[in-house]
Amino acid sequence: MLDDLNILIVEDEAIIALDLSMILEERGATVMGPCGTVEEAVAAVDPSLHVAILDVDLRGQTVFPVADRLRQIGKPFVFHTGRYDTNALRARYGEDTPVLVKPAGDTAIVKALAQARAQAADDPR
Repeated sequence: MLDDLNILIVEDEAIIALDLSMILEERGATVMGPCGTVEEAVAAVDPSLHVAILDVDLRGQTVFPVADRLRQIGKPFVFHTGRYDTNALRARYGEDTPVLVKPAGDTAIVKALAQARAQAADDPR
């Protein structure tokens, strides 16, 4: 389902980042990162990226600069959060912004990333 996709993981918890990496690689994706800070993640945003999964709270900083950069270059993303207000995320990034609440299962993660990528590919912008 994720064959040949380059997926950026932005997650500051090493165990969760490793788990996400394994889930995505098992389904054919190439993992970029994982990045544990906003600075690392902004630097990792690359034209070869297809989609990203973003933890919202990175060591006390929000991931918004990364999401803003991704949006600026037309790359889709999925928020993956355990603490942040999902309504606030959708208010800032739009009602159609995918938000997964931790712990999200493997199937939900894969499906959300695949759908975000497909929707971006269909978007004429």
